Amino acid sequence: MGEIATSNRQITLFYSSKSVRAKQTLAYAKAEGLPILEIDILKTPLTGTQIAELADRLHIEIKDLVNQEHRAYKSQFEHHDFSSVDWIKTRRNNPEIMKQPIALRGNITILVETPTDIIKI
Repeated sequence: MGEIATSNRQITLFYSSKSVRAKQTLAYAKAEGLPILEIDILKTPLTGTQIAELADRLHIEIKDLVNQEHRAYKSQFEHHDFSSVDWIKTRRNNPEIMKQPIALRGNITILVETPTDIIKI
């Protein structure tokens, strides 16, 4: 078991408070009365282990958690083929480039593409 505690009774939402999609997702979840534990990745930095665990839960590689289309990424980096450790360092130093929001409930983890995805878990 990893570092991230999950519960079937609430949804843990990892998100960026600068993200419009995250704000819409939170507003939708609250309107639906869903119990949400909010974790703003800009205020609460994720550890390398947590980043790796989220990627594992989503069945993707760590590099696929990085939004290479984000302007903060494009302004500092070109498309890279980093090692997992380097991707973790890049993401930890630039939390806004992580794909999000990510919602967890029990054993289910999803990358929220549209705010209504939150009701899928």
